[in-house]
Amino acid sequence: MRIRIDGTDFPGQRAGAEADALRLGNVHVGVQRKADVVDQVPADAASATWSFEVSSREIDCALDVGGPWVHGRPGARFLYLSWGAVTQDGFAMFRRAKLMFTDVPTELLRAAHEGNGTLVGRVGLTDAAGGPICARVRPPAVAWALE
Repeated sequence: MRIRIDGTDFPGQRAGAEADALRLGNVHVGVQRKADVVDQVPADAASATWSFEVSSREIDCALDVGGPWVHGRPGARFLYLSWGAVTQDGFAMFRRAKLMFTDVPTELLRAAHEGNGTLVGRVGLTDAAGGPICARVRPPAVAWALE
């Protein structure tokens, strides 16, 4: 199953101390593949797109997803968008956002499973306080579609 995450409204694009700290701290966001954060994008980018494949299968009349991009146990699977500072030593993660598969409308998940298009999640990456979005991101903060 093909998945694409479109990120917009990066916190580093805003004015103020929080955005300045993100830019000066070389903060990036990327999608987590197993324990690694890949395809990292600076916190002041205009937008980002992450695309990848996950496995999907039918279990007891319900869809389950898996693979290296997927985290959590059956019935509570999710994707991570992880925030961290890029340093000489690597990526120092300090915050993560969860995009839950249980929040994807069933008909969209099933259509993507059947190969009828790409499952697309559109998410603004700035929280109400102006910082990087974190914790469980629920609709309408993430909007799911099939393209």
